[in-house]
Formats: sequence, C-alpha cells, structure tokens
Amino acid sequence: MLTLDFHPAGRHFLQIPGPSPVPDRILRAMSYPTIDHRGPEFGALGLQVLAGIKKIFKTEQPVVIYPASGTGAWEAALTNTLSAGDTVLMYETGHFATLWKKMAEALGLKPEFLGLPGIEGWRQGAQADRIEARLRQDREHQIKAVCVVHNETSTGVTSDIAAVRRAIDVAGHPALLIVDTISGLASADYRHDEWGVDVTVSGSQKGLMLPPGISFNAVSQKAIAASKNAKLPKAFWDWTDIIEMNQSGYWPYTPNTNLLYGLSEALDMILGEGLDNVFARHQRLAGACRAAVRAWGLEIQCADPALYSPVLTGVMTPPGFDADAIRKTIYENFNMSLGTGLGKMKGGMFRIGHLGEANDLTLMATLAGCEMGLKLAGVPLGGSGVVAAMDNLAAQKSKPVLKAA
Repeated sequence: MLTLDFHPAGRHFLQIPGPSPVPDRILRAMSYPTIDHRGPEFGALGLQVLAGIKKIFKTEQPVVIYPASGTGAWEAALTNTLSAGDTVLMYETGHFATLWKKMAEALGLKPEFLGLPGIEGWRQGAQADRIEARLRQDREHQIKAVCVVHNETSTGVTSDIAAVRRAIDVAGHPALLIVDTISGLASADYRHDEWGVDVTVSGSQKGLMLPPGISFNAVSQKAIAASKNAKLPKAFWDWTDIIEMNQSGYWPYTPNTNLLYGLSEALDMILGEGLDNVFARHQRLAGACRAAVRAWGLEIQCADPALYSPVLTGVMTPPGFDADAIRKTIYENFNMSLGTGLGKMKGGMFRIGHLGEANDLTLMATLAGCEMGLKLAGVPLGGSGVVAAMDNLAAQKSKPVLKAA
C-alpha cells in the first residue's frame, strides 16, 4: 500500500511553482474509462484538444503533443530543427536555462551561453540588446537558433520574448527563435504567432493544472521547413508523422488517453474563464504576494519589477538564514510545500507558487503559513506580509470569477 497521503488534517498546501495542484474537476475527468485510441471516440477527443490547445498558445500553427515531461519537449524542439555541430545562442536566466544548455551539449550542438555573471544573471531576464549585438557579429550566420526561457521557474523572472524577436529581426539574422514557456503557459501572457516564435516548448503540470506527463511543441512553418533538413537523430520526437496523423485526431503511437481527458477539462476551465481573465487573476495574486514580501522586509529574487513573474515569487532570505531550513519548518508545522532554491540559489531563496487554480484565499493561506514559518525560524520581519497582501487585494477591487469545481 502506498503511503503518500500521510498528511495531517486538512489538505496539503502544494505551493511550489509546479506541479500545481490538480483541481477535483480534472481528477474526475481523468478517471473516465480508457477508450480505444484508434476508435472514433478518440478521434473526436484528439481533434477537440488539438484545436483547444492552439488557443492557449495563441497560434494557428500545429501544436505537437507528446506523452512526456517538458524535458522531452526541449529535446524535440532541438532535434527537429538542428544538426550536430550547429551553434545555438542560449541565454542564461536561471537553472532551467542552464539545464537546457546541458541538453544541447549532450545532443552534439554547440551552445553559446549569454548572460550576466554570478547570481546577478539569475535576477534578470534575457537582454535583447545583448542578443542583437551577438547576432550582428555572426555575419556568416553560424548561429542556427536562439533559445530563451520565457518564465524562468527557478527565479521568478519573465523575459520579454517580443523584444527578443525584434532583436533577431533588427539584426537581420535568419536564426530560429525557440522558447521555453513550460511554467508560463496559461498563466502568463504568451503569443506564439504574434511574437514570431518558431518553436514554443511547454508542459502540462503548471498553468494547465494537470499532472506531469504531457508536453508540447507549437511550431511555425519556418520550423517545419527547417525540420526537413535537420540531421540530429530523432524517431519518437519526429514531428512529421505526428502532425500528419493529428489531422484526423490520432497519433502514430499510443497516447496518454486519460491525461488527454484531463487536458480537455483543463481547456474547458481556462477558456471558460477567458484566457485574458486567467492572466489578470495571476497578475493580481502575484502583486499581492510581492506586497507581502516587501512588507516582511525581504528581497524579491527578480531585480526588475517590469519582469516580475505572475506564476511565482522568489524570496531571498537574509544572510545567515538557510532557506531550506525555513522551508522545512513551514512543511513540518503547517503542512505546506514551497519551492526550493536551485543551482546557484540553493539555500539562499525559496519560491512561492501562485498559479493554476489559485485564488485569493489560496494565496492568503499560503502567505500566513510563510509568515508563521519565518517567525518560527527566527527571521526578523519588518511587518506583516499577510496584512499587506490583504490590503493589496482589497485595493484592486477585483472579484474572482466563480466556476464550479
């Protein structure tokens, strides 16, 4: 017997920036009986989710769905468009940008890593002017792709993808633009077509409110053309057969049927609320969370207010206080999980997730747990973040949209 549901009275508060809590409505949909993935019912389901997910990416182009984590979709984006030895310009914004670079190296690509040194580079977004300057130097067009993380889950920084697109265009460079919005999709405004992205990578376990296990590549016609000449080995990840079979709602392999049930329900929830309303709700909760952090007298990981993430807030702990010890105190006393600091920031910060189905009361309970835990850990606070967040929410005078769970 599994002993995973060992938590004390009340629900466990999973306030990491993904996987996000799965709503009961989606869990119920996933419990439907599995059907024949070659039968007519499945074809109808496939066409429905393929049409709906395009609306989330804001694209008219194909969206390839894989039974994989976001890491798989990273690999698919690279192997479908590039060849061994190709130079790829990647921007260091945090832990996940770093992991993507390591994958590129393992695949036989030659990544160049732009960014600011040390911790400072993990407090900023991708700087379009630096990308433009590097592309202008590349007169022989050796750089085949520019890879950027839209919402860096390890830091709470959201990069300006439209500015990166403009930088590529102004430089007159033919490089593909490949973007990871694994933690941004369906939580932070994202526009695949309008921003001229060639491949967008995402996953199911963040703003889509699903368990891990589905990932996506939204692909432009330029990316599809590049895939015809790409030489990196690929079989399972190959877009060609998938896009062809998707025309009738099917896949060339066994798809994850029950997770697609959940995806269908998630699309109904998000599109029913209205995508722009979802973005506004996330911004509202993020603003209140940041008000709490400032009231505590602690520093927000993202150093540029224009790039604050609506998905999560990174909180830097004062010198002498181990963020992981604080997280442990909060977990043991209040049954709440917060995100750990990753890579360069391990032990120096924790992450508060406010994404997915989160609402005002979800956030207020989360901040109460944080504040009590910080006090128990002996962290000196400048004031009450809980009160500051309540005042912030009240001042915004916005009522949440009520939807049946």
